Amino acid sequence: MSKNKTVDHVGVVKSITPAYVDVEILNKSMCAACHAKSMCTMSDVSAKIIRVNNPIREHYTEGEEVKVVMRRTMGLKAVWISYVIPLAILMILLLSLPSLGVSELNAGLLSIAGVGVYYLCIWLLRDKIAREFAFTIEKQQ
Repeated sequence: MSKNKTVDHVGVVKSITPAYVDVEILNKSMCAACHAKSMCTMSDVSAKIIRVNNPIREHYTEGEEVKVVMRRTMGLKAVWISYVIPLAILMILLLSLPSLGVSELNAGLLSIAGVGVYYLCIWLLRDKIAREFAFTIEKQQ
């Protein structure tokens, strides 16, 4: 795939099932890549396990280095679902409810409740959303 259309990370295969391959990737902050990180307490490195579908039954071995790839548009879609839409719901409710005669306290509480309902719907639809955010893996070259 084109480099500018995908986001990729190098990872290590941790476990293999007939349908899935679990890959561990290291999520590094900018501090973790700094040459002075040993002198600083701010460095941050965390390991994440990504479960990748393996529908074509490619053969991988545990401990093998692979590249985990996701389309860049999926990252933008995740930002919209996680941040932009809830912010819009919050602002619309917060600005429109007082003009309908609702007190400011109740408008604030109802706005937060509206965002809570949105996230509840996202949680209920998590399986469907997870299928849209599919990762792929490629053998490391």
